[in-house]
Order: sequence, then structure tokens, then C-alpha cells
Amino acid sequence: MGSGCPERSLYQYQYSLAVQLQHTSTPSLWGARLQAEALIHLQQLWRDPGGEELLQLQIHDLKAQHQPEEQRSQDSTGGSPVEIALSPEAQAELQQPVFISWSSGKVKAFYGNEAENILISNLKRGITSLFQLQPYAGTTVEEDASGSCQVTYTVSNHSITKTKDLLSCSKPKSGFTSMNKKFGVEWQPSSRSQYVVRDSLLQSVLAEESHVVAPALRSHSGIRISSRQQLQLVSPAVPGLAEVSGQSLEDALAGTGARPQPLGMASLPFRRVCTHCPSLRAFLKAFDRQRVRTDTSRVATAWQFQRFIQMLRSAKKRDVLQLLRRAPEEARPFLVEAAVATQSVASLAALSEFLDFSQEPKSLLEKFLYAAAFSPRPSGELLQLVLDKLDGRQLAPEIWETGVVAVGSLVGKLCQQKLCELQVVERGVETILGGLRGAQEEPRVVISLLALGNARLPETIPTLLEHAEGGPTAVTTAATSALQRFPAPHISSKVKQVMRRIFHQKRKSYDKTCRLAAAEILLDNHPLPMDVINILLATTEMETEVATFLLLKVQNSLRDHHHLARKILKDIMGDPRINNYNFFSKVGISSSFSAPLAVTQDLTSTIGLDLLFVEGGFLRKSVSDFSLLSHNQRLRAAQVTFEAQGMESMMGENLLEGEEEPELRAGMVATFFDVQLRPIVFFQGYIDLMGKVLLSSAEPTSVVRGNLLLMDHHQVIPLQSGLQVTVRLQGGLGLDISADMDVSIWEQELKTSVTARGSLAMDFQAELDSPLLQATLRSQTEVETSIHFDTKLRFSSSPVLMCLQLREEQVPYREVLSVSQSAGSRSSTARRGRRGAVPGREFALHQTNSRVCNLLLAAEKE
Repeated sequence: MGSGCPERSLYQYQYSLAVQLQHTSTPSLWGARLQAEALIHLQQLWRDPGGEELLQLQIHDLKAQHQPEEQRSQDSTGGSPVEIALSPEAQAELQQPVFISWSSGKVKAFYGNEAENILISNLKRGITSLFQLQPYAGTTVEEDASGSCQVTYTVSNHSITKTKDLLSCSKPKSGFTSMNKKFGVEWQPSSRSQYVVRDSLLQSVLAEESHVVAPALRSHSGIRISSRQQLQLVSPAVPGLAEVSGQSLEDALAGTGARPQPLGMASLPFRRVCTHCPSLRAFLKAFDRQRVRTDTSRVATAWQFQRFIQMLRSAKKRDVLQLLRRAPEEARPFLVEAAVATQSVASLAALSEFLDFSQEPKSLLEKFLYAAAFSPRPSGELLQLVLDKLDGRQLAPEIWETGVVAVGSLVGKLCQQKLCELQVVERGVETILGGLRGAQEEPRVVISLLALGNARLPETIPTLLEHAEGGPTAVTTAATSALQRFPAPHISSKVKQVMRRIFHQKRKSYDKTCRLAAAEILLDNHPLPMDVINILLATTEMETEVATFLLLKVQNSLRDHHHLARKILKDIMGDPRINNYNFFSKVGISSSFSAPLAVTQDLTSTIGLDLLFVEGGFLRKSVSDFSLLSHNQRLRAAQVTFEAQGMESMMGENLLEGEEEPELRAGMVATFFDVQLRPIVFFQGYIDLMGKVLLSSAEPTSVVRGNLLLMDHHQVIPLQSGLQVTVRLQGGLGLDISADMDVSIWEQELKTSVTARGSLAMDFQAELDSPLLQATLRSQTEVETSIHFDTKLRFSSSPVLMCLQLREEQVPYREVLSVSQSAGSRSSTARRGRRGAVPGREFALHQTNSRVCNLLLAAEKE
């Protein structure tokens, strides 16, 4: 090290490599193993007076084995290790030397044949990386096969320990991931190398690294990757090749006769050629015999959705266009969703040519726009396509509304990718804000505000505050709803000040739902103790139903261990002047509760239901919420809100003094995976209600029905040994959610129902690529589920009777693990699997509800 190698000296090191990939979900850590050993010749060819040296490194006598598991293929045997036979071409390339510019233990540059096989070149980088060290303690940045990484050295006598922070490594850009980390991959890497140096000569190296990768939502299905390199000096120095003459390093390199080119130390990404992947061209040849599944709630459809995405990612525009044009009408929505999820240049160009916003059925255009809105990692090109299709056209109102909320979602996700500066993103923001400024009708203002909620851009908060405080009820509702979408750091003191004015009605009167939304913003975002106390005090002057609802929200927050205000609320509730019968003895029928649906190691799913009634006993607002909490992040997977107003006046109830008679209307608003959809109106006005009652088809309203790519992750992990692991995760979700609201004037009953059917197909795999062995570990998981959430209210009774029912049907699931290996002319695949079903269940929400349900259901049977 310090003084380097003696001139013309040749050193021989014994090199060994062991790499393993293992499924962590199996007790025996089932997987693939590779072992290799070789003799490494290291010789100094040149040295300048300043201490810089040119070293030649050459691999000799490489032998490799892999450990097959129990095999199903007939051409392989199980048990003992199998020798890997290398082709003559691979052996020749492996023996070609590489050259290192080396100074005081640091590899300054790496030279070789740039036309060499990438995997062989990377293997040589991995061996060269072992000679990257420094003789003193400290933290620095080094470049080796892993990339440019931060490393920390500790020194003790002849021993040097190097710890590498693999999360800090910068390397050639490759791969992508979903914007939502809950649908990505958890990666836990570690790297440690032990060096022994005596008399400035490297005696041995032991380098070990480990990576555990797993889907964030299912860590149980993880894969462990471990790599162990060892280098041991095996003989004293012997005379080597003649010294290369030259005044400079360049002269010395030219004198080697090999004409080496400068190469980077970081491993180059390798792309495996897939020989069994589905081809769109082959699919089109047999198109008439193929069937496209359209039942989105079946897991077979989710798997087919992923296969189409794989086909489309490598397809040409003409083939994608041919597929869309030849497909039967019922299959086109599915194919449009797959083309949007693919997001390749060819698929987007084909969609641009295929979709005609002036002629296509509205349902297909809406499918395209929602598919874009749900994209897990949208591109600027996708937003450009949406904007171009919306620009300058006379569109049906529902298409324009869907398009605007989709633009908001795309803008928000692109900004999360730090792409806010793109010109197309600025155009998208201006499209929403321009529509808001030019809106002449209230529905257009509402849609623009909901789109800003999807975008969640901090610079639009002043606009939202202005509309929240000064607009009519529908506008205030939309603006406060958008503000509720922002994370706590953006709910500033200015936002809270406006919310206080709305809740306490300092400047004007507000609808009760608007006041409650303002209170929720104050309570859910690090509230001040005085805000909590003032809200609680205000309940003494509120209508019974509103007060009951608000107090139950506070009690719910106390029970939620992840709520930001839990500690403050707990402290305040310790004060008997607040926590007493006077405050919490409200007897309204409004309710608010939440409960866990399922709890796993990685995920907690919860169901929440808010029911707000007016004083006459009629439902004003119902919110059904399904949320996922994972890694301290909450995701609103599904939220369906029913709103009805004006029912009490139709039934002859008296209005409160000073209260304006509201318009008779009912509608629904839905949010899925944090994307707000356009509102749906059931009826507006008495005549419309009568028409809907008389002409009702008894069919529920489809809220969302389709397929989306929930998980899309591609990650390249260069191992220090020079081998490469590619991690892929793809998760396709099929959703079929419908809702219904049935008002019976004659029976004085109101029924609402939400039915959610879904299927999830998740494909997780890790591929090991090396010149010796290619291996793939794969975990495929599938599940189908169906949840029904019904409410029934009978107004003819006093008090109003209300029954809530939450049912989950049987949940079938299946998991298949596989290990595939290919070495030389041998290949094999072994599989293990398990399947089962979680029994269906009905959730007991609370005792009073169970008693009322029994009463109402018994009356129905009579």
C-alpha cells in the first residue's frame, strides 16, 4: 500500500466469490447459490516519482459451481453442486487483463476493453474494487463497482475496516418506482470489508454485503441477497513482466500493447433479454382466437392486465394501434387502460391517434382520463397527451370535468417527482387556474377547486382559502375539501386563521358541513390547545346533531394512536371542566367511528363511517372511508361520500330561524387512492327526484370500474462483486365499486349501499445476472375480496332507527414461489405454493347498532 508494489513484482491472490439469493418467507431460506474461485495476478508495470502506479490485473483458472434446488426439469439433478461450463469465448474474455491507475491504496482510474461483454467487465470491476482502500481512519467518498459511495474507515494495527453506506451511492441512472412509497419496495442494504495490510502489502480482504428487498405492503414476501468476496495473498512476489517505459501514465498505457480504453469503475447496467416474454405481434397473429377478460373483480383479469403491459412496453406504435382498432368494443376500455399504464412512447402515440374526443363514446374517454389520473408514476408526455385532447374542443360536461380532475392528479404526481419546472406542468396548472378564473357557473368552480385538491400545490393554498371563506356553500365545501388533502406542514397559521373564522362564523354564516370541515382541519393538523378548547366550548351552542357528531370525532381522535392531536386532546380531556357530562351527554343520532379491518406486520387497514343528520332525523351527509396505514403514512384507498339536502322541507319539517331553504338534491363524491373523482348527482330538484323514483332501473351507480397499475418498480442493484441484481415489482388492481341511494317517500326510508369488489395480482422478482449464472427468484401473490357497506334509516319511527351493516365475503388467496437458474446449457425451475381462503365475516360495529339492525331486519321479513 504505502510505498506500493516493488517494480516488476508479480503477486498472486486466491480469489473466492459466494453469492446467494433466498426467499425469506420459507423456513429453509430456499433460493439460488453461486460459488466461484480463481487465481488473480497483480503486477506493477510502471511507476512515476510522485507515487502513481500502473497495475495489471488478470484472472486465471476461474472455476464456478451453482447449487441447484430440487428440480422439476428432466435435464438437471438435485443435491450436490454442479460445475458451470464456460464457453471458450467467455474464458478468453475473462483472461484479458485490465489496468489500474493506483496511488496510495486508491484506484484512480480503470482501463480495459470497452467492447467486452458487460457482465465480464463488471466482474473485473468487482475484483478491482477490493483494491480500493486507504490506510487511515475517516469518512470519504469512493468509487467502485457499487457506484460513488460514502465509506467510513477504522484502523487497528494491521487491520482496516471499511463500512460502505450503500444508500448513499450514486450510479448510472436506471429504473423507476411508484410515487407512493407504500406501493414500492423496501430495501435494506449493508456492506463491510475487512483488510489486513503488513509492510505496506495487502495480505487479505474479506468483503461482505447483504440486501433485503421486499414489497412495502408485504415484507413477508422478501428476498435476501448476500455476496461474499475473499482475497488472500498466496505466494511471495515473483518476477513479472518487463517494466513499461514512459514519461506519463498515457505513455505507459500505450506501451502495454493492449490499447486499453478508460472505463468507469461503477458497474454498467445490464439488460437481460427475455426469451419467453409475451409479444404483441405474436398476440395479434392469433388475435381472433384470443379473449380479453373484462371482469375487473377477478384476479385472472388482473394478471392479464399485467401481461398486456409487458407486451405493450416493447411494442411498436403500429402494433398498438392495430390492437386498439381490431379489439371488440367491450374490450377497448381494458386495452386503453393497459396502454396508459404502459406509458411507452409508442403506446402514447397510438392512443393519441386512436382516441377522438369528438366521436368516441364518453365511457371510453372517461376510462382513458381516469387511467391517466391513477398512473403510479406519470410522465410529462402523458400529461401532454391529456391536455392536447382537452384543448380547444367542445366537450361533454362530464368529460371536461373528468379531464380537469385528471390534470390535477397528473400535475401533483409530476411535482412529487420534482418535475414541477416542466413546461407541460406549468401548462397544466394554468389550465386549472384559468378554468377557475373564467368559470361562470358554480359546478365549474367546484371542479376546478377539486382539481387543485388533487394537485396539492402549496402555491394554490391562498386561492383555496379565498374561495373557502368567500364562496357559496358548494364552493366552500369544495375548497375546504381540497385543503384537507394537504399534509400537516402546509396547514400554516394563515390557513388555521381562516378555518377559525369559518368555524366560528366571524364574517358570515356557513353551512354546518362547512363548519365541521373547518373544525376537522384545525383538529387534524397539530392543533393549538386553545383551538381544541374553543371547538369543544362551541358545541354547547350548536344544534344537537352537529354537536354530537363533532364530539364523537374528538373521541375517535383520542382512540387513534396515529392521530397528530392525540396527546393534546388527551391532556385537555384530563381537565374535568371540559371532560364532563355537560359536554359529552349529547343525545343526537349522528355518529362517527372507525375500526380496524385487518392488521398485518406492514399494514393496518381501517374502516370509518361518519353520519351527520339534520334535526328532523334526515341524513345530511354520509362518509364511508377505507384507509391504509403503512410505515407511518396514511393512504385514503377509498372514500365514498353521500350528501342529501332539502329532504326535511319536503317532508314538512320546519327550518331553523334565519336558515335559508336549501335546494332539494342528493349526490355522491368519491376518492380512490388519493385521487378525487368528479361528483355524481343523483337528483337535483323535486321534479328530478320524482322522475328518478318513477323511472328508476334499480341498478346501482358505478363509481369506478377498471384496472390500474398500483405497483410499478424497477431497480438495479450493482453488487460490489460486480454482479447485478434487478428487482421488479408489478401489482395490478382490478376494482368494481358501485353505490346506491334509495329514498322511499311512502315508506319514509333511506337506504345507501357501497359495494367494493377487487382483485390484486402482485408479481415480485429478483434477477441475478453474471457471466457464470443467471437466476430469478419470484413471488406471485393473488387475492380477491368483496366488501358490502349498507345503511338503512327509517324516519317513520321516533327516534329515527338506523342500521349499519359491514360484510366481507370469503377472501381466496394464492402465493407461488419459484427459483429459476440458467448456467451454460443447463436451466431449471422449481416451484412451491400455497393457497387458502379467509372466511367471510360480518363486523359487529357496536351493541346499539346490532339491536336496531335486528329490529329492522325482522320487520322486513314480516
